[in-house]
Amino acid sequence: MINLRTMPAYTFPEPILWGSATAGHQIEGDNIHSSNYHYEQAHPENYVEPSGKACNSYELYKEDIELLKQLGHQAYRFSIEWCRIQPEEGRVDEGAVAHYQDMLDRLAAAGIHACVTLVHGSVPWWFAQKGGWDKVENHHYFTEYIDYIVPRIADRVGSWIILNEFNLGRAVTPAALQHKVGSLKAHCAGALAVKQYSKAPVSSAHAFVHQDPVRPLDKMDRTMADLSDWLINEFFFHAVRTGEIVLPYREMEFVPELKQSCDYWAVNYYHRTPVTGRTATGVGTKLEFSRCKLVDCDFGQREFNPESFMQCASRLTDKDVWITENGICCDDDRVRIIYTMLQLEAMKMALQYYPALRIKAYLHWSLLDNYEWSSFVPRFGLCDVDRKTFERTPKPSAWFLKEVIERNGFSGALFEKYVPELSCFKLYGGENRSMDITIN
Repeated sequence: MINLRTMPAYTFPEPILWGSATAGHQIEGDNIHSSNYHYEQAHPENYVEPSGKACNSYELYKEDIELLKQLGHQAYRFSIEWCRIQPEEGRVDEGAVAHYQDMLDRLAAAGIHACVTLVHGSVPWWFAQKGGWDKVENHHYFTEYIDYIVPRIADRVGSWIILNEFNLGRAVTPAALQHKVGSLKAHCAGALAVKQYSKAPVSSAHAFVHQDPVRPLDKMDRTMADLSDWLINEFFFHAVRTGEIVLPYREMEFVPELKQSCDYWAVNYYHRTPVTGRTATGVGTKLEFSRCKLVDCDFGQREFNPESFMQCASRLTDKDVWITENGICCDDDRVRIIYTMLQLEAMKMALQYYPALRIKAYLHWSLLDNYEWSSFVPRFGLCDVDRKTFERTPKPSAWFLKEVIERNGFSGALFEKYVPELSCFKLYGGENRSMDITIN
């Protein structure tokens, strides 16, 4: 591993929009009209714990905005929860509308760019009951919602994310493929609807997971990695570039409006997946020497593999790139600083290797130790959240990132300031699961 203390000072050649990201269901709390809340109540056996009040951010959003200001963040990605605006079909909660309008007013007053996600992992329960995105005939509910909410907030929104991470999953069952097709069409319909009211750039957040063959020279592993990459990554980029929806075992569909439906590439990057042709799932086991168990639970752990980001970024030179999520779950905050330093170095080298690459934003996941869809144990936050009082406490990584933002760059001296020694890391023993998941 590179000696992080001796890294020369580096300033990014163009200003980067720096900040952090969250999702409504993971931080707001009491999201009782969402599909997620319903599943938590109906199937508690599938959850370590329910979301409950999460970080109580629906009540404490003013504190969160003050925290963003204190930490020097220039941008904040968050979701406006459709299930709060329309808790029942045909009914609008004006109080929820006023809540998000006030939130946007405060972000604008603080000079913080608002990156608004319209759907981040949770939809109204009434919409889910109708079949959600999989049924194209349902998409008019989404565009009608956009017709209502976007004109009321567009003047304060700097960028839009329509949907989050619908690209994940390697299954080729008819239902799995239909979900991707339906989600692509919902993204397209949503993007067109937003553009009627806003000139701010539009995209959908893509979980870019490098599909890495375990045996790079083995033909079967390479073939499986290519197939997995198409199923998870390239089908989306190809659709946006050409208008063609091309997936295995389905007839190709051409949707003209889908072409160039993203103004920029919104990339959530965390880790890679080892791919093999020798298992039924196609997922291999991460090499023992590369694995770290950083939280005390069975969770898809991250490796320190910034080179995979470079391989992903090399394919995105035709549009501006926004890193809309990047981070690591760990109990030892020094690991977060190391991971971030390596990510910054990968960004630097990607810009040097690929001159056409344009990285315009970096949003760290996450501002707070949030609810990770089934548990509070995986901690991604720059700030600790007391589970009883909800008090927010910035970690050293938050102050480290603040200095990165001020410099629009990084250095070995900055790393040494926040990680003066490397002994006694907090790690956990036991089996370390390797799975093709990105939770955020």
